[in-house]
Amino acid sequence: MDDKNKSIELEERLKKWRLVLGKGADPEGDMKMEGEAKGMDDTLESLYDNDRQGGLGNSSPNVNRWLGDIRKYFPTSMVQVMQKDAMDRLGLKEMLLEPEMLESVEPDVDLVGTLMSLNKIMPSKTRETARRVVRKVVNELEKKLANKMREAVEGALNRSVRNRRPKLNEMDWHRTIRANMKHYQKEYKTIIPEQLWGYGRKGQSLKHVVLLLDQSGSMASSIVYASVFGAVMASLRSVKTHMVVFDTSVVDLTEELSDPVEILFGTQLGGGTDINKALTYAEQIISKPEDTILVMISDLFEGGNEKEMLRRAASIKAKGITFISLLALSDEGSPGYDNNIAQKFYHLDIPTFTCTPDKFPDLMSAAMKKENISSWMARNGLVRK
Repeated sequence: MDDKNKSIELEERLKKWRLVLGKGADPEGDMKMEGEAKGMDDTLESLYDNDRQGGLGNSSPNVNRWLGDIRKYFPTSMVQVMQKDAMDRLGLKEMLLEPEMLESVEPDVDLVGTLMSLNKIMPSKTRETARRVVRKVVNELEKKLANKMREAVEGALNRSVRNRRPKLNEMDWHRTIRANMKHYQKEYKTIIPEQLWGYGRKGQSLKHVVLLLDQSGSMASSIVYASVFGAVMASLRSVKTHMVVFDTSVVDLTEELSDPVEILFGTQLGGGTDINKALTYAEQIISKPEDTILVMISDLFEGGNEKEMLRRAASIKAKGITFISLLALSDEGSPGYDNNIAQKFYHLDIPTFTCTPDKFPDLMSAAMKKENISSWMARNGLVRK
C-alpha cells in the first residue's frame, strides 16, 4: 500500500473514532467532518452529547427531522437502538402522543411496549396511527413465528395420542419395531408385527393452554410475543386457549384472541401485582388438569398474599396441571425478578426460567407431549432460576 492510500485509510479510521467519541474528543476541530460524516455526527450529537439538555428540544419538527436522519445514515437495527435510547434519555414518550411524530418512528417490539404504556392517555387523534404501527409489528412477528408455532403444536398433538389400528401413513415405525423385537424371525431376518403402533389423527387430542400474563411494566415485550403465540394456538381446533392478563385485578381477554392487536390495546402496563388472584382465576377455568398447560409470565414480585399464592401454586401443581413459570418471553433476557419466590417455585417443582420467542414453540411442544420440562431446559441450555 502506497503512502497516499495509507493516509486515506488512517483518516477514515480517525473519522470513525471521532464519530464514536464525539466532539469532546476533538475540541480544536482538527478532524473535519463533511458530507455524510457530518450528518451522522449531528444526529449522534443530538442524542448522546451529555452537555446538552434535552438534545432535540421539544419541537416535533426537530424530532421528525432527526428520526428521518437516523434512517438515512444508519441501518434499521441501529435505528431501533437509537430510538429506544432517545425515549430513555430525552423523554420522547410524550412526543409519541402526536400522530405525525408516531408515523416517523421505525416500528419494533420496544415501540409497541411504549405505546401500550401510553394507551390510556393516548388522544383519539393518535389512536388509529398507533394501531397501524402496532399491527405492522404484529404482522411481521406472525410471519416470523406463526408457522413454527403451528407445526410444533400440531406435531406434538398428533404424536401425543397413540393409535393401535393405524393406517400406513399413521405408522409409528420406531415404536412398532421396539414393541415387536421379541418376535424377530432369524431365518427370515424380519419381525412379525403382532402389535401395531401409530400416531393419532389431527384433531384427536384436545389440550387446554392458559396464558397468564403479568401487566408489570417490565413485561411489555413478553406480552407482545405471548399475544401472537396465543392467537396462533387459538386458531388450532385441537387447542383450547385462554389469554388472561392481571395486575391487582384479572381480565380475561380470550374473546380477543383472534386479533393480537386488540389484546395489546386491552392491556394496561404498570400498577400493582396480585399473582394469587390470577392463579385463583386460572384454577377456576381449568376443567381437565391432566390436559392443561398453564404458562404464567411474571417477574414474581407478589403484591398480594404471598403465603396464599404459594399454597395456590402448590394446589395447581398437585392436580397434575403442567405449570410453567416464565420470567420473560423475549430476546432481552430476564428483567429484575423476585429470586425468593423463584426459589420457592423450584421446591414446588415448577420450572422457572426465561424463554426466548424462538424457543417457545418447542417448549409448548415438549409440554404437550408431557416431556420433563427440566430435561428440555437442559437440552436447550436454559438455567433454572
